[in-house]
Amino acid sequence: MNNATASRDGQSAHLDSRAGKYLTFFLASEEYGVEILKVQEIIGRMPITPVPLTSSYIRGVINLRGKIHPIMDLKIKFGMEETEITDETCIIVIKTTSMMMGILVDKVSEVVNISSDDIEDTPSFGADVNPEYLLGVGKTGGRVRLLLDIEKVITASDIINMKKAAGGESKETGA
Repeated sequence: MNNATASRDGQSAHLDSRAGKYLTFFLASEEYGVEILKVQEIIGRMPITPVPLTSSYIRGVINLRGKIHPIMDLKIKFGMEETEITDETCIIVIKTTSMMMGILVDKVSEVVNISSDDIEDTPSFGADVNPEYLLGVGKTGGRVRLLLDIEKVITASDIINMKKAAGGESKETGA
């Protein structure tokens, strides 16, 4: 690992912090990755209960072993069409610093180990695009994967909406 920190225009420490294992998944035909340490589990199709008056990308909530978790449709969040539920559709349960939630994806691909040499900085997309939710672009196995900073994908307003959808602090009352 110290060899990778030698020097790359002063970005070496940043590159090393991004290296590691990623769970990769598809949204439409594009492959994305999220740090494996943020992933709690992967579950197949299960009923999602819609919650009125939430953002369009919050599909609803699930009851997973007695705990209520909000589900975010990443495709809608990223400005794509709503995720169509198929046999390959999965919910990736993610633990962020502020909450546990699920992200709905078209299909899970694999867990890959991406070294700092295989991670490029996010390219500039112009002044009107803010790619801060991307850790970088992973290049492994001849494929390009957009590596997400899931903490930045989920904004403060998303957290408020998802906590509302989940009923506050995941409390379940029988009132």
